[in-house]
Amino acid sequence: MGALAAAAWPVARAAAQDKPLRILVGFPPGGGSDVIARLLAEKLKDALQRPVMVDNRPGAGGQLAAQWLKAAPADGSAVLLSHDHTISILPLVLAHPGYDPHTDFVPLGGVASFVNGLAVAPGTPARSLAQYVAWVKAQGGKSAIGIPAPASTPEFLVQLLSKRYGLDLVAVPYKGSAPMIADMLGQQIPAGIGSSADFIEHLRSGKLHMLAVVGAQRQTVLPDVPTFGELGFAGLEDTPFYGVWAPRGVPAQFVSDFSRALAKVLALPDIRQQLTDMGLSVGFMAPEQLDARERAYRAAWARIIQGSGFRPQ
Repeated sequence: MGALAAAAWPVARAAAQDKPLRILVGFPPGGGSDVIARLLAEKLKDALQRPVMVDNRPGAGGQLAAQWLKAAPADGSAVLLSHDHTISILPLVLAHPGYDPHTDFVPLGGVASFVNGLAVAPGTPARSLAQYVAWVKAQGGKSAIGIPAPASTPEFLVQLLSKRYGLDLVAVPYKGSAPMIADMLGQQIPAGIGSSADFIEHLRSGKLHMLAVVGAQRQTVLPDVPTFGELGFAGLEDTPFYGVWAPRGVPAQFVSDFSRALAKVLALPDIRQQLTDMGLSVGFMAPEQLDARERAYRAAWARIIQGSGFRPQ
Protein backbone atom coordinates (compact mmCIF):
# COMPACT_ATOMS: atom_id res chain seq x y z
CA MET A 1 0.00 0.00 0.00
CA GLY A 2 2.84 2.38 0.84
CA ALA A 3 4.50 1.69 -2.48
CA LEU A 4 1.25 2.31 -4.34
CA ALA A 5 0.75 5.59 -2.50
CA ALA A 6 4.28 6.69 -3.29
CA ALA A 7 3.83 5.82 -6.93
CA ALA A 8 0.54 7.67 -7.12
CA TRP A 9 1.78 10.84 -5.41
CA PRO A 10 3.58 12.37 -8.44
CA VAL A 11 0.30 12.16 -10.38
CA ALA A 12 -1.68 13.59 -7.47
CA ARG A 13 0.92 16.30 -6.93
CA ALA A 14 0.76 17.34 -10.56
CA ALA A 15 -3.03 17.50 -10.38
CA ALA A 16 -2.83 19.55 -7.17
CA GLN A 17 -0.63 22.32 -8.58
CA ASP A 18 -3.67 24.42 -9.47
CA LYS A 19 -5.73 23.34 -6.45
CA PRO A 20 -5.35 25.67 -3.47
CA LEU A 21 -3.79 24.25 -0.35
CA ARG A 22 -5.94 25.34 2.56
CA ILE A 23 -4.30 26.23 5.83
CA LEU A 24 -7.01 25.74 8.44
CA VAL A 25 -7.02 28.11 11.41
CA GLY A 26 -9.31 27.36 14.33
CA PHE A 27 -9.62 30.98 15.48
CA PRO A 28 -11.08 34.21 14.06
CA PRO A 29 -9.16 36.59 11.79
CA GLY A 30 -6.93 39.04 13.60
CA GLY A 31 -5.51 36.71 16.25
CA GLY A 32 -1.99 35.37 16.41
CA SER A 33 -2.76 32.07 14.67
CA ASP A 34 -4.41 33.87 11.77
CA VAL A 35 -1.57 36.35 11.32
CA ILE A 36 1.04 33.59 11.35
CA ALA A 37 -0.92 31.50 8.85
CA ARG A 38 -1.22 34.44 6.45
CA LEU A 39 2.47 35.26 6.66
CA LEU A 40 3.38 31.64 5.91
CA ALA A 41 0.75 31.24 3.17
CA GLU A 42 2.15 34.15 1.17
CA LYS A 43 5.61 32.55 1.02
CA LEU A 44 4.51 28.92 0.79
CA LYS A 45 2.86 29.70 -2.55
CA ASP A 46 6.30 30.08 -4.10
CA ALA A 47 7.98 27.33 -2.10
CA LEU A 48 5.29 24.78 -3.03
CA GLN A 49 4.51 26.26 -6.43
CA ARG A 50 0.78 26.09 -5.86
CA PRO A 51 -1.96 28.39 -4.54
CA VAL A 52 -2.17 28.58 -0.75
CA MET A 53 -5.08 30.12 1.15
CA VAL A 54 -6.03 30.57 4.80
CA ASP A 55 -9.35 29.03 5.84
CA ASN A 56 -10.61 30.32 9.19
CA ARG A 57 -12.92 27.86 10.94
CA PRO A 58 -13.26 29.33 14.43
CA GLY A 59 -15.11 27.73 17.28
CA ALA A 60 -14.62 25.70 20.45
CA GLY A 61 -10.97 26.64 20.88
CA GLY A 62 -9.93 25.17 17.53
CA GLN A 63 -11.88 21.95 18.03
CA LEU A 64 -14.06 22.54 14.97
CA ALA A 65 -11.06 23.08 12.71
CA ALA A 66 -9.40 19.94 14.06
CA GLN A 67 -12.54 17.90 13.44
CA TRP A 68 -12.71 19.30 9.93
CA LEU A 69 -9.09 18.30 9.31
CA LYS A 70 -9.79 14.76 10.47
CA ALA A 71 -12.61 14.48 7.90
CA ALA A 72 -10.63 16.16 5.10
CA PRO A 73 -9.30 14.10 2.18
CA ALA A 74 -5.79 12.83 2.85
CA ASP A 75 -4.59 14.18 -0.48
CA GLY A 76 -2.48 17.12 0.58
CA SER A 77 -5.22 19.69 0.01
CA ALA A 78 -5.65 20.78 3.65
CA VAL A 79 -3.41 21.27 6.67
CA LEU A 80 -3.98 22.74 10.12
CA LEU A 81 -1.84 25.45 11.68
CA SER A 82 -2.39 25.26 15.41
CA HIS A 83 -0.87 25.95 18.76
CA ASP A 84 -0.83 23.75 21.82
CA HIS A 85 -4.42 24.31 22.92
CA THR A 86 -6.10 22.45 20.08
CA ILE A 87 -3.48 19.76 19.65
CA SER A 88 -2.29 19.04 23.20
CA ILE A 89 -4.78 20.44 25.71
CA LEU A 90 -8.26 19.83 24.33
CA PRO A 91 -7.71 16.04 24.19
CA LEU A 92 -6.91 16.22 27.93
CA VAL A 93 -9.94 18.27 28.99
CA LEU A 94 -12.67 16.95 26.69
CA ALA A 95 -14.11 13.48 27.10
CA HIS A 96 -15.04 13.38 23.41
CA PRO A 97 -13.01 15.92 21.39
CA GLY A 98 -13.86 14.20 18.12
CA TYR A 99 -10.24 13.65 17.13
CA ASP A 100 -7.00 12.19 18.46
CA PRO A 101 -3.91 14.02 17.17
CA HIS A 102 -1.74 10.96 17.68
CA THR A 103 -3.87 8.71 15.48
CA ASP A 104 -5.76 11.11 13.21
CA PHE A 105 -3.05 13.62 12.30
CA VAL A 106 0.46 13.63 10.88
CA PRO A 107 2.93 16.34 12.01
CA LEU A 108 4.43 18.34 9.15
CA GLY A 109 6.71 20.74 10.98
CA GLY A 110 7.03 23.16 13.87
CA VAL A 111 7.00 26.91 13.34
CA ALA A 112 7.83 28.68 16.60
CA SER A 113 7.37 28.67 20.34
CA PHE A 114 5.84 31.40 22.44
CA VAL A 115 4.87 32.19 26.01
CA ASN A 116 1.59 32.80 27.73
CA GLY A 117 1.49 35.63 30.22
CA LEU A 118 -0.71 37.57 32.60
CA ALA A 119 -1.45 41.08 31.36
CA VAL A 120 -3.52 43.86 32.90
CA ALA A 121 -5.83 46.40 31.28
CA PRO A 122 -5.16 50.17 31.16
CA GLY A 123 -7.26 50.92 34.22
CA THR A 124 -5.77 48.22 36.44
CA PRO A 125 -3.20 49.88 38.75
CA ALA A 126 -0.61 47.10 38.84
CA ARG A 127 2.83 46.84 37.27
CA SER A 128 3.93 43.68 39.04
CA LEU A 129 2.30 40.45 40.13
CA ALA A 130 2.62 41.49 43.78
CA GLN A 131 0.81 44.76 43.03
CA TYR A 132 -1.90 42.91 41.13
CA VAL A 133 -2.49 40.51 44.03
CA ALA A 134 -2.66 43.45 46.44
CA TRP A 135 -5.13 45.23 44.15
CA VAL A 136 -7.40 42.16 43.94
CA LYS A 137 -7.33 41.78 47.71
CA ALA A 138 -8.33 45.44 48.00
CA GLN A 139 -11.35 44.63 45.80
CA GLY A 140 -12.48 42.01 48.27
CA GLY A 141 -10.28 39.23 46.94
CA LYS A 142 -12.37 38.59 43.83
CA SER A 143 -11.72 39.55 40.22
CA ALA A 144 -12.07 38.32 36.64
CA ILE A 145 -9.34 37.26 34.23
CA GLY A 146 -10.05 36.81 30.54
CA ILE A 147 -8.85 33.66 28.74
CA PRO A 148 -8.90 32.97 24.97
CA ALA A 149 -10.76 29.65 25.32
CA PRO A 150 -12.37 27.54 28.04
CA ALA A 151 -10.41 24.68 29.62
CA SER A 152 -7.17 26.11 28.20
CA THR A 153 -3.75 26.47 29.82
CA PRO A 154 -4.64 30.10 30.69
CA GLU A 155 -7.64 28.82 32.67
CA PHE A 156 -5.41 26.50 34.68
CA LEU A 157 -3.00 29.39 35.26
CA VAL A 158 -5.92 31.34 36.72
CA GLN A 159 -6.56 28.42 39.09
CA LEU A 160 -2.89 28.32 40.10
CA LEU A 161 -2.92 32.06 40.87
CA SER A 162 -6.12 31.73 42.90
CA LYS A 163 -4.79 28.86 44.96
CA ARG A 164 -1.36 30.35 45.59
CA TYR A 165 -2.60 33.75 46.75
CA GLY A 166 -5.92 32.76 48.31
CA LEU A 167 -7.95 34.75 45.77
CA ASP A 168 -11.28 34.15 44.09
CA LEU A 169 -10.24 34.67 40.47
CA VAL A 170 -12.86 33.87 37.85
CA ALA A 171 -11.69 32.77 34.38
CA VAL A 172 -13.88 34.38 31.71
CA PRO A 173 -13.61 32.47 28.40
CA TYR A 174 -13.66 34.24 25.03
CA LYS A 175 -13.81 32.98 21.45
CA GLY A 176 -10.17 33.75 20.78
CA SER A 177 -7.69 36.35 21.93
CA ALA A 178 -8.90 39.21 19.72
CA PRO A 179 -12.25 39.77 21.50
CA MET A 180 -10.58 39.26 24.88
CA ILE A 181 -8.01 41.94 24.18
CA ALA A 182 -10.71 44.25 22.82
CA ASP A 183 -12.52 44.00 26.16
CA MET A 184 -9.27 44.59 28.04
CA LEU A 185 -8.55 47.73 26.02
CA GLY A 186 -12.11 48.86 26.63
CA GLN A 187 -11.64 48.18 30.34
CA GLN A 188 -14.51 45.70 30.35
CA ILE A 189 -12.26 43.18 32.07
CA PRO A 190 -9.24 44.06 34.25
CA ALA A 191 -6.80 41.34 33.20
CA GLY A 192 -6.22 38.53 30.74
CA ILE A 193 -3.93 35.57 30.19
CA GLY A 194 -2.86 34.80 26.64
CA SER A 195 -0.05 34.54 24.13
CA SER A 196 2.69 37.14 24.01
CA ALA A 197 2.19 37.14 20.24
CA ASP A 198 -1.37 38.35 20.69
CA PHE A 199 -0.48 40.98 23.31
CA ILE A 200 2.81 42.26 21.90
CA GLU A 201 1.69 45.35 19.95
CA HIS A 202 -0.40 46.60 22.86
CA LEU A 203 2.46 45.94 25.27
CA ARG A 204 4.81 47.98 23.11
CA SER A 205 2.34 50.85 22.90
CA GLY A 206 1.92 50.81 26.67
CA LYS A 207 -1.81 50.18 26.50
CA LEU A 208 -1.46 46.83 28.27
CA HIS A 209 1.13 45.67 30.81
CA MET A 210 2.50 42.14 31.18
CA LEU A 211 3.18 41.02 34.74
CA ALA A 212 4.61 37.50 34.33
CA VAL A 213 5.18 34.84 31.67
CA VAL A 214 5.62 31.08 31.57
CA GLY A 215 8.90 29.57 30.42
CA ALA A 216 12.32 28.75 31.77
CA GLN A 217 13.75 32.20 31.02
CA ARG A 218 12.71 35.75 30.26
CA GLN A 219 11.76 36.57 26.69
CA THR A 220 14.04 38.68 24.51
CA VAL A 221 11.12 40.88 23.44
CA LEU A 222 9.95 41.25 27.07
CA PRO A 223 13.22 41.48 29.02
CA ASP A 224 11.68 43.28 32.01
CA VAL A 225 8.89 40.73 32.53
CA PRO A 226 9.74 37.99 35.06
CA THR A 227 8.84 34.35 34.58
CA PHE A 228 6.34 32.69 36.89
CA GLY A 229 9.28 30.51 37.96
CA GLU A 230 11.14 33.58 39.23
CA LEU A 231 8.06 34.42 41.27
CA GLY A 232 7.95 31.02 42.94
CA PHE A 233 5.77 28.91 40.62
CA ALA A 234 7.18 25.49 39.72
CA GLY A 235 6.32 23.37 36.68
CA LEU A 236 5.68 26.20 34.20
CA GLU A 237 8.93 25.90 32.26
CA ASP A 238 7.55 24.20 29.13
CA THR A 239 6.51 26.73 26.50
CA PRO A 240 3.68 26.27 23.97
CA PHE A 241 4.32 26.18 20.24
CA TYR A 242 2.85 26.53 16.78
CA GLY A 243 2.98 23.66 14.30
CA VAL A 244 1.33 22.32 11.18
CA TRP A 245 -0.49 18.99 10.85
CA ALA A 246 -2.15 17.04 8.02
CA PRO A 247 -4.78 14.28 8.06
CA ARG A 248 -3.46 10.79 8.73
CA GLY A 249 -2.89 8.97 5.46
CA VAL A 250 -1.35 11.76 3.40
CA PRO A 251 1.45 10.49 1.16
CA ALA A 252 4.89 10.48 2.73
CA GLN A 253 6.15 12.57 -0.15
CA PHE A 254 3.67 15.32 0.68
CA VAL A 255 4.96 15.35 4.26
CA SER A 256 8.51 15.66 2.94
CA ASP A 257 7.61 18.34 0.38
CA PHE A 258 5.68 20.48 2.83
CA SER A 259 8.24 20.10 5.62
CA ARG A 260 11.03 21.15 3.28
CA ALA A 261 9.01 24.13 2.02
CA LEU A 262 8.15 25.22 5.57
CA ALA A 263 11.81 25.08 6.60
CA LYS A 264 12.70 27.19 3.57
CA VAL A 265 10.05 29.81 4.38
CA LEU A 266 11.03 30.04 8.06
CA ALA A 267 14.64 30.66 7.00
CA LEU A 268 13.65 33.80 5.05
CA PRO A 269 14.96 36.87 6.91
CA ASP A 270 11.75 38.88 6.49
CA ILE A 271 9.57 36.06 7.79
CA ARG A 272 11.86 35.40 10.74
CA GLN A 273 11.86 39.11 11.59
CA GLN A 274 8.10 39.49 11.36
CA LEU A 275 7.48 36.45 13.53
CA THR A 276 10.14 37.52 16.02
CA ASP A 277 8.56 40.98 16.21
CA MET A 278 5.32 39.22 17.22
CA GLY A 279 7.09 37.82 20.26
CA LEU A 280 7.69 34.35 18.84
CA SER A 281 10.87 32.29 19.12
CA VAL A 282 11.20 31.08 15.56
CA GLY A 283 12.68 27.64 15.08
CA PHE A 284 11.74 25.05 12.50
CA MET A 285 11.09 21.58 13.87
CA ALA A 286 11.11 18.56 11.58
CA PRO A 287 7.99 16.33 11.79
CA GLU A 288 9.54 13.90 14.24
CA GLN A 289 10.81 16.77 16.41
CA LEU A 290 7.37 18.39 16.49
CA ASP A 291 5.81 15.06 17.45
CA ALA A 292 8.26 14.58 20.34
CA ARG A 293 7.78 18.18 21.51
CA GLU A 294 3.99 17.83 21.49
CA ARG A 295 4.03 14.58 23.45
CA ALA A 296 6.35 16.02 26.12
CA TYR A 297 4.27 19.18 26.43
CA ARG A 298 1.05 17.21 26.75
CA ALA A 299 2.55 15.02 29.47
CA ALA A 300 3.68 18.09 31.45
CA TRP A 301 0.25 19.71 31.33
CA ALA A 302 -1.53 16.43 32.03
CA ARG A 303 0.15 16.46 35.44
CA ILE A 304 -0.94 20.07 36.10
CA ILE A 305 -4.51 19.45 34.95
CA GLN A 306 -4.86 16.25 36.96
CA GLY A 307 -3.39 17.96 40.00
CA SER A 308 -6.03 20.69 39.74
CA GLY A 309 -8.80 18.11 40.16
CA PHE A 310 -10.24 18.84 36.74
CA ARG A 311 -12.06 15.98 35.05
CA PRO A 312 -12.67 15.74 31.28
CA GLN A 313 -16.10 17.01 30.36
